[in-house]
Amino acid sequence: MSTQSYWEEEIETMSREELQQLQLQRLRKTVAMAAHAPFYKEVFTKQHITENTIQSIDDIRQLPFTTKADMRAHYPFGLVAGDMKADGVRIHSSSGTTGNPTVIVHSQHDLDSWANLVARCLYMVGIRKTDVFQNSSGYGMFTGGLGFQYGAERLGALTVPAAAGNSKRQIKFITDFQSTALHAIPSYAIRLAEVFQEEGIDPAATSLKTLVIGAEPHTDEQRRKIEKMLGVKAYNSFGMTEMNGPGVAFECTEQNGMHFWEDCFLVEIIDPETGDPMPEGEIGELVLTTLDREMMPLIRYRTRDLTRILPGQCPCGRTHLRIDRIKGRSDDMFIIKGVNIFPMQVEKILVQFPQLGSNYLITLETINNQDEMIVEVELSDLSTDNYIELERIRKSITHQLKDEILVTPKLKLVKKGSLPQSEGKAVRVNDLRDNK
Repeated sequence: MSTQSYWEEEIETMSREELQQLQLQRLRKTVAMAAHAPFYKEVFTKQHITENTIQSIDDIRQLPFTTKADMRAHYPFGLVAGDMKADGVRIHSSSGTTGNPTVIVHSQHDLDSWANLVARCLYMVGIRKTDVFQNSSGYGMFTGGLGFQYGAERLGALTVPAAAGNSKRQIKFITDFQSTALHAIPSYAIRLAEVFQEEGIDPAATSLKTLVIGAEPHTDEQRRKIEKMLGVKAYNSFGMTEMNGPGVAFECTEQNGMHFWEDCFLVEIIDPETGDPMPEGEIGELVLTTLDREMMPLIRYRTRDLTRILPGQCPCGRTHLRIDRIKGRSDDMFIIKGVNIFPMQVEKILVQFPQLGSNYLITLETINNQDEMIVEVELSDLSTDNYIELERIRKSITHQLKDEILVTPKLKLVKKGSLPQSEGKAVRVNDLRDNK
């Protein structure tokens, strides 16, 4: 297959009318297929749902939501609609640490469709057959490894399946193999930049020019910091195991919202409390329906991710809608002293201070029957040992945090390297409260 096919112009610039017609056709087919899964068969029978229930895209609202709890309750194969013995070729599962993980089973068609979407994403940010693509994601059940691997191979790039961790080895591969593109989660990208510094290597002097980041919510300020530290252009990506993994939505070179591949996914933004649709441009919970998956279609899956659809057209010419960066998860939010707070609000302030490192931890504790919020943040190499100066910085950060989150946290500036380092997704909140 020619790499030219990854500028899939006919699909990526399809008119909205044609795109919605394709979605309607695929949605009806998806509902018909899903009816063979034990879980959906029971739900559809009770609610008298068939593919004929869907006469327009808006009719999707007549279908019930699917939740992570549904998937866990019907673990492992209660949502499988295809013939696993004849057509199942791979199982992936989420990294859930408690209870049953969520499991997704793929057919060869599903894997081909997924690889094609990832290749489409990589092509969109300028990665070509001539690039060397290094993947620092975990391989195995985690989808970031094999998802990007197969997509980069489909594109025709030379791939380096470095896997997670071992930062010195990652840097050796980048320099020795002349890697031009790298996939890493944001917190690890910053860690890698710090190891470059420790090793006395200027990342801007290497062949690296493109970074793909995702898997963790992060602010635009953090992205800019990563770009400056590594001397690259960093592109935001969105994916989740339940929807394949990476390749679901991706920024183009405009870096202004992630294009959602609407030929393969139907996007809704709902009010997390009522389930009602939100107006375009307003933040709500992302709900997704697969449109090109045969073995295990998912209908109206509640992701718990909070975002919004960006109004207007993208200058790149692609017509598929764009979503804003993920603001956080409805289940990441914590409430303290009656205020709803997301970790990203804290991060947004911290990244503005060059005296601070990238690692921070929010601890919630009950002290004298009062809930308290403690923010520990590491100092950077640029920080000073001058107590008066450090106290001035601490007060300034505390003041800005109060303005942002409406609560005054207890801020502790700690030495670089003193907070736990994670090679996987960073743990940002430790809730130790009595009433949690």
